[in-house]
Amino acid sequence: MRNAERVSGPCAYHAEGPFWDSRGGRLLYLDVLAANIIAIDSTGRNIRYTVPSRAATVIRRRTRGGFIVATEHGLVVTDDSFTTFEHSIDVIDDPAIRTNDGGCDPLGGFVIGTMAYDEQAGRGTVYRVSADGRVAELLSPVTISNGVQWSADGTRVFYIDTPTRRVDVLDVDPATGTWSRRRVHLRIEDTAGFPDGMAIDEEDGLWIALWGGGALNHYDHSGQLVETIAVPGVSQVSSCAFGGDDGRTLFITTSRKGLPTGQEADAGAIFSVPTSVRGAFLSEFAG
Repeated sequence: MRNAERVSGPCAYHAEGPFWDSRGGRLLYLDVLAANIIAIDSTGRNIRYTVPSRAATVIRRRTRGGFIVATEHGLVVTDDSFTTFEHSIDVIDDPAIRTNDGGCDPLGGFVIGTMAYDEQAGRGTVYRVSADGRVAELLSPVTISNGVQWSADGTRVFYIDTPTRRVDVLDVDPATGTWSRRRVHLRIEDTAGFPDGMAIDEEDGLWIALWGGGALNHYDHSGQLVETIAVPGVSQVSSCAFGGDDGRTLFITTSRKGLPTGQEADAGAIFSVPTSVRGAFLSEFAG
């Protein structure tokens, strides 16, 4: 079993949502409950930017420039240097619910899942925000909506609702982006932890962070386990994303959410591991 290597100190309480900004040559990730975007620049510095919300969960590029960021209950747009944040769209309005993981589909829509703050079963939903701002429900009910990635041909979406310990696959309508025909793609063993965030490579292989498992698993396009990569000294592995100049480095976020003070000193740090494949192309938000 290979080990991932630490590339930053424990700069976040609950690091999630890593995203490689190829235009800026930097890794971006979120300290979710602090509502912070953190950038690791070419010198290795961690630079923190505050989003005007109680939470910040996902960041992606916009085709018209700048970024779209998922906040506690909706979306904001911001510039390349994160100096201004402009309210864009409200997705939910329930104070007991917040956004969680998400991304952009091949049609340029922004897909965002939700969950209850207390993780109550069945309180979450997956929504799609179209380029013109329309909000549509894709999937409900879910509990802790997490990793979502699209196949290279755009016809399928891979999806994680963490407590199910599964990755499901659904068909994607090529005209509307809506989902249908949900079925099981792969199952995570009970002893391995819970599936959390997820990256996809150019061969439709899935790389899945294992919350409580201290590792991530790599599966091939058919759902067969290829490799387990350990994240030393950290149990709560939260997400991962491909990046680097050649797209072959997998960056891994970790969390110290709920851990006692002094336990797992590296929890909240960023790790990385080299891979033999490139990450898949990530679509941008067309809105």
